[in-house]
Amino acid sequence: MGVMPINRLLVSISVPIMLSMLVQALYNIVDSVFVSRISENALNAVGLAFPVQNLMIAVATGTGVGINALLSKSLGQKNFERANLTAVNGVFLALCSAAVFAVAGALFSRTFFLVQTDVAEIVDGGTAYITICTVLSFGIFLAITYERLLQATGNTIYTMITQMLGAVINIVFDPIFIFVFDMGVAGAAWATVLGQTVGAALGIYLNAKKNTEITLNFKGFRPNGAIIMRIYSVGLPSIIMAAIGSVMTFCLNKILIAFTTTATAVFGVYFKLQSFVFMPIFGMNNGMVPIVAYNFGAKKPDRMTETVKLSILYATGIMVIGFTLFQVGAGFLLGFFDASDYMLEIGVPALRTISFHFILAGFSIVCSSLFQALGHGVLSLLISMVRQLVVLLPTAWLMSLSGQLALVWWAFPVAELASVAMCAVFLRYVYRKEILPLRQA
Repeated sequence: MGVMPINRLLVSISVPIMLSMLVQALYNIVDSVFVSRISENALNAVGLAFPVQNLMIAVATGTGVGINALLSKSLGQKNFERANLTAVNGVFLALCSAAVFAVAGALFSRTFFLVQTDVAEIVDGGTAYITICTVLSFGIFLAITYERLLQATGNTIYTMITQMLGAVINIVFDPIFIFVFDMGVAGAAWATVLGQTVGAALGIYLNAKKNTEITLNFKGFRPNGAIIMRIYSVGLPSIIMAAIGSVMTFCLNKILIAFTTTATAVFGVYFKLQSFVFMPIFGMNNGMVPIVAYNFGAKKPDRMTETVKLSILYATGIMVIGFTLFQVGAGFLLGFFDASDYMLEIGVPALRTISFHFILAGFSIVCSSLFQALGHGVLSLLISMVRQLVVLLPTAWLMSLSGQLALVWWAFPVAELASVAMCAVFLRYVYRKEILPLRQA
């Protein structure tokens, strides 16, 4: 972390995570591809469930960001006792989060869908899907937590193995549960949960056998309030940011469904497809954060700035590729989801319009992760709130008043412009506050 050339270090840590996240994105797409073969309403059920799934991932990954940052910084400072306490308390938080979602999912899943639509097939299928995913959510929470422990210590190859195994299991069992066992939308949920649980089990094993830099000892465990507070001081803004994404998705679905349920199906498909573009960048950021945090703790500003510059360069390159793919192959991509002529009529211009924000998004994503790594998560939170709640949703609503669905999609590029402007201002502030003093010391 402190001596290897930055480009080589970033690539060696990030590429395994990026590959595993690409597989994650692939199985999310495959999940919807299989469900779309049931009916458009079944596809809609999974799409409308996305805000809840996104919220679970938000809590798990946000907490993981806090664990990752504190653990890496502790290792950089050679504070191994705090590193071990961080790891153990992180696992405890994962289990607590899973318990909360299990209770909420068991009680309120049907209500969540009834608020959005009265189409019986969507409500029944979505309720079954999200109930299974929430009640058995311990798999995703433990899987993500143990993956973050491996990432924080540079063992990203093992993270790739756990994520890829879970993804492969999901892909294999999706058609078996959905079609062979005739379980419908619920079958997709069971395949997802099975993959997450197996991934969690492997993560636990690899941390016990291969992760030599931290020791997970739960004997006599008691929650450490100070450690938990430090984890959430970094992780909570990340959780809220992603939770804001769930609110945005829920509200935008409400705007779109006023036009037609096919519009919400298109939006759900877009989120599945865009994950294939964004996931590699999130994977690279997961590699960037521990490098920045470690070298911040070790007081090496040059390595920090070089890491950020390379990350922005790579992220922008990935986004340009994604933009080109959406512009050229929108119809081809929608074809994977058994799109009807009407869905293609709506979906092709939607994907092309939304993808304009890809070109700018790479810079914003890297900056937000940098702010979190340096303990300025509130800046990332502010950017996310302005982008999605202050700009995107009001813009989409105003566009919807025109009665033209095609205009609603332009809310995404407009919101990204606001995000980039804020990131540029905050990046200058963080540089002067955190990095420049290290250069002058």
